Amino acid sequence: MDKQLIKTLWRMFIIFFRIGAFTIGGGYAMLPLIEQEVVDKEKWISAEDIVDVFAVSQAIPGVISINSSMIIGYKVAGLPGIIVASLGVILPSFITILLIAYLLINIRDNVYIIKAFNGVRAGVTALIALSAVKLGQKTIRSTFGVILAISAFIAVIIFDVHASWTILLGGLLGLLVFGLKGNKQK
Repeated sequence: MDKQLIKTLWRMFIIFFRIGAFTIGGGYAMLPLIEQEVVDKEKWISAEDIVDVFAVSQAIPGVISINSSMIIGYKVAGLPGIIVASLGVILPSFITILLIAYLLINIRDNVYIIKAFNGVRAGVTALIALSAVKLGQKTIRSTFGVILAISAFIAVIIFDVHASWTILLGGLLGLLVFGLKGNKQK
């Protein structure tokens, strides 16, 4: 590899690492920063091309920020660019997860950590219950809906039916009941 390519790859890694490390909120929050760095500052690709990069990145499976970094890396430096840009954007999250896992493994027996997690679990359970109540109030608007919701709850909790089966059966029953009801009105 020539020195200019190595310099470009290093710069690309630093840029994507910094974006990955300091952007909170996921892939979409990274897009303006990616555009600012690769279009405005580095001028690696044009403003028109970045629109296409983001459109393609959104249309293919995967995380949009990683997909974008791979496409940009390829446009700038081919296969080495793909590898460097991808590693740059992925490594900050990977390192953070490793550090958290390491800390949790080493302090998981700490009495204060155990108590804190018990509180967190209770809080999260309350939030999930609140979401379920609010969702139920907005979506269950008939006697059939109430019966179906209670039946699905019992099927999952007591009879250990997989949730996907209750969703599928609920959809089919809803189509059957409400579909027939709609046809009778016509």
